[in-house]
Amino acid sequence: MPRVVVLTNPTSGKGRAARMRDEALPRFHGAGWHTTSLTSRNAEDAVDLARVAAAERPDVLVVCGGDGMVNAAIQALAGTDVPLGILPAGTGNDFARYFDLPLRDGAAAASRIINGSVRTVDVARVGERYFGGVLAAGFDAVVNERANRMRWPRGQMRYNLATLAELRVFQPLRYVLELDGQERTLDAMLVAIGNGPSFGGGLRITHGAELDDGLLDVVLIKPVSRLELVRTFPKLYDGSHVTHPQYEHHRVKRVTVACSGIVGYADGERFGALPLSVEAVPGALAVRA
Repeated sequence: MPRVVVLTNPTSGKGRAARMRDEALPRFHGAGWHTTSLTSRNAEDAVDLARVAAAERPDVLVVCGGDGMVNAAIQALAGTDVPLGILPAGTGNDFARYFDLPLRDGAAAASRIINGSVRTVDVARVGERYFGGVLAAGFDAVVNERANRMRWPRGQMRYNLATLAELRVFQPLRYVLELDGQERTLDAMLVAIGNGPSFGGGLRITHGAELDDGLLDVVLIKPVSRLELVRTFPKLYDGSHVTHPQYEHHRVKRVTVACSGIVGYADGERFGALPLSVEAVPGALAVRA
């Protein structure tokens, strides 16, 4: 009898995670899977619970929530052979999008896990922490910082308002990058480091990034006017920004990014002030989907 642990963040998606979990559990039971359900109180608790669950070596550790819950699970599962399953119930759900998972149907997502196969993918490492998607280190990170200071509104609208507020005052930033040992100093609006191709609910900033190529995709948007930044933003949804003359793309095994006053965010989680060094960890995560 397969054993599955379902770890839920009940606040994800304005409470949608609890509903998706309740849709998924009968599907696991109906397939004859032995199921344990756990609920986290916060991000730190989620990591602790994921590590305890992984130590029991279930057949799958399933997280029900957004990219933050996926990130918590990656901290516990990277370097192990315990597969990750996802019931996507957050705002962005980018890691779930990489595997084309149903976003609003807990039973359908559970069926993908039950009937799916295991795929081995890369993760990225910053010190002792991992991420699966994209690390933001420019305009996008500044927006995250502002949004986290705002108490109203909730959800995606808070980030939209933070974006508008930052656009009024944002200026190009001076970066020092080290790309596989080669140092560069330049001005840019944005630097993003991708293990996967998208962040922010489908914004394909690192369009073309592969989850299993052993490399990181580093994207730069060099200085543009605020108006041009607004015009370019919609192109992130289909990856057509890659044709912009101020777009630059590198594939590397390791990158260090430094910029005064900027805090890096990965998988929507605060990773800390720059400089940060990121390295690809090939084949470190098993995903069942």
